[in-house]
Amino acid sequence: MTRQDVIQEIKTVIFNCFPDMEGQELTEDTVINTETAIDSMGFVLVICKLEALFDIKIPERQWAKLSTLGDVADAIMKRLPKA
Repeated sequence: MTRQDVIQEIKTVIFNCFPDMEGQELTEDTVINTETAIDSMGFVLVICKLEALFDIKIPERQWAKLSTLGDVADAIMKRLPKA
């Protein structure tokens, strides 16, 4: 799976969890908790759904360090099995 695939899946999960955001442009530099309608509880929901989707576990202590879409993609890519 490529980084671009991961980013697309993250966007899909966000839009599924927050349908009001559909059509909003999200880039790797988008700060999730300030530039979107996602609050801290919504962020937890998104991370949990991504963990289930990719069958990975991102330690909770690292969640606070994930501020942009790119940060989330990096965390996922780091935990995906190597091909």
